[in-house]
Amino acid sequence: MAIALTSCGWAAAIYATEISADQLAGRWANEAGTSLTFHADHTFTSENFNKLPVASDCSHPSALSSGRWAFHSETSADETASRGTVLSLTFSADDCRVDTYLFGDEDDPLMCPTADPDAACDSIGYLRRTR
Repeated sequence: MAIALTSCGWAAAIYATEISADQLAGRWANEAGTSLTFHADHTFTSENFNKLPVASDCSHPSALSSGRWAFHSETSADETASRGTVLSLTFSADDCRVDTYLFGDEDDPLMCPTADPDAACDSIGYLRRTR
């Protein structure tokens, strides 16, 4: 278990899990129908991201369908980082940035896009890797 206290709260630090870019690649989905698909070239696509509460922080929630991702390094998002506990998702539609926290077990991590890692996601809001 990784402990990183720089950009997240206590709960996120205690339950954070670090994964590699290889573990991130692929489709992640939740029970509510939201999905994110991550590619090795640091791009991603999304479906129904506007259903997540954090999407309301963006100017055009219904247009959040693709963008770029990067793991956080010690101080900021860094596309050269090959592992991490926090992702930065920057949506192409309005250059909206959403932090996404990785929790749980390294072999079966959960992803939570949220503005407050201590609040986390509700039970159907967590995304799990599906392929």
